[in-house]
Amino acid sequence: MARNGRRKPPRPRIEAIAAVPGPEEAAAISAALERFLADTAPAPAPPPEPSPWLRAALIEGVSAKRPPIPPDPGSGFPLS
Repeated sequence: MARNGRRKPPRPRIEAIAAVPGPEEAAAISAALERFLADTAPAPAPPPEPSPWLRAALIEGVSAKRPPIPPDPGSGFPLS
């Protein structure tokens, strides 16, 4: 819960206006508010869809850094 300053949208500032609570009461109130904010927070956005070309390459296990194994006879890669 150390990300308080970097949340989007920023977390609202909550203040106790009534009587000053004791340390235990303040900790209980703080914990309850943290749980409420975590439970009611919007779901994170899904990651963006990969491009169809990237998806096909990942499915086929294609790499741009190594030749296909075994190489095609007409590809220009050595057969050894």
